[in-house]
Amino acid sequence: MSFQLKDLQNLLYRLITAPSGVAEGLGTEHALPAGGLAALVDGDERLSAEARVDVYADMYFYRLLEALKEDYPATLAVLGEANFHNLITAYLIEHRPSEPSLRGAGKFVPDFLRRHPPRAQVPFVADLAMLERAIIDVFCAADATPLEVSEMNALEPELWGAVKMRRIAVSAVLRAHWRVGEVLRAVEEKRDWKSPGRERNRILVWRRNSRVSYREIASNEAAALAMLARTTKFANVCEVLARGLPQDQAPQAIRDTLARWLSEGLITRAGRGKRDQPRS
Repeated sequence: MSFQLKDLQNLLYRLITAPSGVAEGLGTEHALPAGGLAALVDGDERLSAEARVDVYADMYFYRLLEALKEDYPATLAVLGEANFHNLITAYLIEHRPSEPSLRGAGKFVPDFLRRHPPRAQVPFVADLAMLERAIIDVFCAADATPLEVSEMNALEPELWGAVKMRRIAVSAVLRAHWRVGEVLRAVEEKRDWKSPGRERNRILVWRRNSRVSYREIASNEAAALAMLARTTKFANVCEVLARGLPQDQAPQAIRDTLARWLSEGLITRAGRGKRDQPRS
């Protein structure tokens, strides 16, 4: 049988990514040339053809493992080295990387953890991985030009309601069932972490310049920011922010929230050109 370059590349990929190793992968190959793998890969007295491919198989897995440790440091911390190793082993069997960049290799880890949860020890780990993944995605998202305080101050207050705005593309609002922000913060600050309380909450993740931040947000702010995933008049946002508040407290609450958004660089004014939409 004549092997073309494409055939050889596909064979090596199958062997390097074989879940149980190169030897078992070879057992499933029925179209090898006479002489088997040795006819395609040179061996010598130190390493056989199979052993040489095994070197690349080990490099493939451990490079991905190290990359995912960097992407999910808090998930690693709560699972421990051995459990994280086993998690990534199982994960890569189901989700072989399909992109040139390592950034995409771990994008399905949170979903994988929801379907294969280590329930007894760390039932909150899928939410934690979700937060860590959002931080990666926000960090790598397209830049946005935030709305500045000076732009709003340049308008008469009665015109503010008509201002069309949206949330910056480098942001996400997450729905969590555990207070995992506390765990991530502890790991980042190299403090001992403790299991978080189980409570539905919303977590805002955003980037200003090169710094990614996150914080829990109340229900009214979460609803307003969800609305701002699309271009919206500020007057409509005010209605959402004021829900359930006493009439005499609503104006100050709205002003405080807007001031915080502006200081965080969280919103942009519509009409500045087409940009990617933020994640809801």
